[in-house]
Amino acid sequence: MSPKSHTLFHFTDKIETLKLILMNGFWPRFCLEDVSWLKYPDFDFIAYPVVCFCDIPLSRVNEHVSFYGEYGLGLTKDWAVRNGITPVQYISNKSNIPKAYRDLSDIVSSHPTAQDHGFKVIRQMLAHAKPISGQMNINEQMVERDFVQESEWRLIADNENYPDYLNKTDFENADKRNQLNELTKAHSMCKIVPNDIKYIFVKRDTDIPTVVNFIQEYLGGYSGDAIKLLVSRVISLETIQRDI
Repeated sequence: MSPKSHTLFHFTDKIETLKLILMNGFWPRFCLEDVSWLKYPDFDFIAYPVVCFCDIPLSRVNEHVSFYGEYGLGLTKDWAVRNGITPVQYISNKSNIPKAYRDLSDIVSSHPTAQDHGFKVIRQMLAHAKPISGQMNINEQMVERDFVQESEWRLIADNENYPDYLNKTDFENADKRNQLNELTKAHSMCKIVPNDIKYIFVKRDTDIPTVVNFIQEYLGGYSGDAIKLLVSRVISLETIQRDI
């Protein structure tokens, strides 16, 4: 059995969020990331505007949705590549990579005229790196997570209308975080069309009519054939769980 899929998955815990994604695309939001593996004192977390996907086979979806939620989409990897979505690099804190990042930061610091650009480049690299395991923020609670099992791909939004990162203090300021997330919504939504979608997941069989009705009522800007395609993609995890 292949450890990967030809599809990238994104899950959420609310059917209303699924509807918004179908209608508007993916909304990058600032998310707190564990960077304690860099081994800088008093620098454990940083937040980036991100949308996350996982590259796992359907046989492993159950363990993923139990943590992230039971509504979601499966999208083609062609769509992901076209939109600059890329796998993350998983870092062992026992490797030479943390020191390489610190050395690179020291080099940039020694060139004052290049610091702004240099540190932006480093942050872009860090935004696509994760520890093998670490802490993540779920509903304002920090939980331990084995990240490498997720085979994550990531979209990092980048636009001049908002900063490319937040420190932990700024992230914890809900008003500031929400204001900046509104800017990512205004400037960096990642669109999808019916041909990009391979699966539309709902939690229960009884959710299927709700999503089908939504597609037919609110996505009428697509052709009749495209609407039929979307409707055919709707499947419940309740059904999948009976077959795997």
